[in-house]
Amino acid sequence: MKIISYNVNGIRAAIKKGFIEWLKNSNSDVICIQEIKANADQLDLSLFSEIGYKYNYWFSAQKKGYSGVAILSKHKPKHIEYGTGIDHMDFEGRNLRIDFEKISVMSLYLPSGTNIARLEYKFQYMKEFKDYVQKLKENIPNLVICGDYNICHEAIDIHDPIRNSKVSGFLPWEREWLTDFMNLGFIDSYRKLNKDPDRYSWWSYRANSRANNKGWRIDYNLVSNTLNSNIKSSSILDQIFHSDHCPIVVELNL
Repeated sequence: MKIISYNVNGIRAAIKKGFIEWLKNSNSDVICIQEIKANADQLDLSLFSEIGYKYNYWFSAQKKGYSGVAILSKHKPKHIEYGTGIDHMDFEGRNLRIDFEKISVMSLYLPSGTNIARLEYKFQYMKEFKDYVQKLKENIPNLVICGDYNICHEAIDIHDPIRNSKVSGFLPWEREWLTDFMNLGFIDSYRKLNKDPDRYSWWSYRANSRANNKGWRIDYNLVSNTLNSNIKSSSILDQIFHSDHCPIVVELNL
């Protein structure tokens, strides 16, 4: 199973930049999308079904043009879970999960801490989401959580760790939370197989950051420890340009 995670920063804008043609050629089984910034009724869903993604699920924020996640699949899941049942998370459309017989895949868009109020909300979300996943894993052990975590885990994951040490996304307690979250029983599939520095998944639109590769690795495909031996490959597709993020890939032998 080939799974891609991609924060498209607006699905309608990405489509205008060639997203559908790229997706057709990606040969992925499942793609988790974040920051869709649209409702399903604002999209031509036949664009996805015509290229093989007959099963596509959309979970939008209540606020128009904001946040939202989706999952597109070539295979029919046995169950679809919209949200977490935690009202404030679901209001912003940040979690969507599909279950197959052997594996469950979640699309996650964790909040960013763009100001003091949102940083406080981010910490609340992080705490409650960790508790939610801890309980979820009791019944769903084979879980892959794909998405934009808005956190760089280690110094290798950010272009300037010293200057950014006081910036949300690389704060010590955010990094500590991500460590604790993975200690629930998850593997960073990219770092399991790739130790090279200077590989990022997001670049600011400011100061020519992408051309200069001044990026952050804040997108992850976290794979349950129970699937450790099933991880075949993991990669960052940093030459794909529909968004300020790029797609990330994990392939599992199931």
